Amino acid sequence: MIPPIANDFVAGETPEAALAHVDEINARGVAGILNLLGEHYDERPPADADADAYVALVEAIADRGTDACVSVKPSQIGLDVGDAVFEENLARIVAAADAAGVFVWIDMEDHETTDVTLDAFERHARETDGGVGVCVQANLKRTREDLDRLAELPGKVRLVKGAYDEPGEIAYREKRRVDEAYREDLAFMFEAFDDGVAVGSHDPAMIEHARELHAEFGTPYEVQMLMGVRESAQFDLAANEDVTVYQYAPYGDKWFSYFYRRIRERKSNALFALRAILGN
Repeated sequence: MIPPIANDFVAGETPEAALAHVDEINARGVAGILNLLGEHYDERPPADADADAYVALVEAIADRGTDACVSVKPSQIGLDVGDAVFEENLARIVAAADAAGVFVWIDMEDHETTDVTLDAFERHARETDGGVGVCVQANLKRTREDLDRLAELPGKVRLVKGAYDEPGEIAYREKRRVDEAYREDLAFMFEAFDDGVAVGSHDPAMIEHARELHAEFGTPYEVQMLMGVRESAQFDLAANEDVTVYQYAPYGDKWFSYFYRRIRERKSNALFALRAILGN
């Protein structure tokens, strides 16, 4: 059973509970991004099992008519076992989702997985004519160049600041510089992207910057925030702005390791979670 504090951040342990949570936020104008908790499997059986679970989930979303999509971590569906395992499992998730009319996000993990993740996104974005999305991280110095490549592809791109503690040779480590890169990347995306921009941020300044860029360029966009973090702002934004709002809602029985890893990645994550629990 998920304890009360963790329950603020996890949409239950079962797909039924997660879908019920999304039904609740749908009623308040917010769509859902469901992520089954699990990552860094070094054997194939659990990777295959989670891929099976995602196939069942996209079918359940379609049958239920829930306003939701799914988000998958490469290491969860076999990347640590081998590239071929990851590619095989992702292909069958995307095929099932495409048949069901459900969008699939491919999450980005640490910098060592960037190339294989972007390659997989490009392949499936072309095959589904934009039925998939990928996440990129503004703290990585390579991201501006990656965005040049992604601008030519169908599908959506989610820009986040980046949560992984990457080495200074390849990543900006000062908050000021990460914020600067985020603003620059966002401006490029609103000018160059046709299929829309996903703003993955809880930062009011960045959300306001996106609103201003939308007014300037007219590019469609959406705002994505985590379950349990600034939820009142999510509902206010959905009610009062001409923008689609998504809540990233993880679920599953691996909730403990999810929080433990997030806190260990960076001290700021623990402080951010604490602020969220205390009401921001």
